[in-house]
Amino acid sequence: MSRTRLTPMANEHAAQVLDIYAHGIATGNATFETEPPAWSRFTASRLLEHRFVALDAADRVCGWVACGRVSDRCVYAGVVEHSVYVHPDARGQGVGRALLDGLIASTEAAGIWTIQSGIFPENTASLALHAACGFRTIGTRERVGQHHGAWRDVTLIERRSPVIG
Repeated sequence: MSRTRLTPMANEHAAQVLDIYAHGIATGNATFETEPPAWSRFTASRLLEHRFVALDAADRVCGWVACGRVSDRCVYAGVVEHSVYVHPDARGQGVGRALLDGLIASTEAAGIWTIQSGIFPENTASLALHAACGFRTIGTRERVGQHHGAWRDVTLIERRSPVIG
């Protein structure tokens, strides 16, 4: 892990980011999405200042994290929803932890007080990673949507900043 470094996500990372997203989609337990979006749609929905890639020693993208606003209403200005994905070859090496730590640092520096997400309960590795980074489970949305013809639950998690609010 010591050879992994974070850098802001840029257009030059597009193909690798979307490839990692496709790997996550293929697991069946990462997202309701069935294929990665076009890069233009991907970037349009995520905050530029709070999206990062992890690069390995050869400068290949081995993971990414990004977030977007949950609402345009001013009362939710400090609340974002995030996603974090790690390439299958880099899992278990601390990449996800580094990405979440980077996101937490950038959002807190910007005055964001809550980072939230919804995770399939079957994605136990992601739930454990988030718990280790200070996220808590706030509930379960039961049968919130269909995925490949089956109803799926989503575990709602959040991290409230201890330094903001």
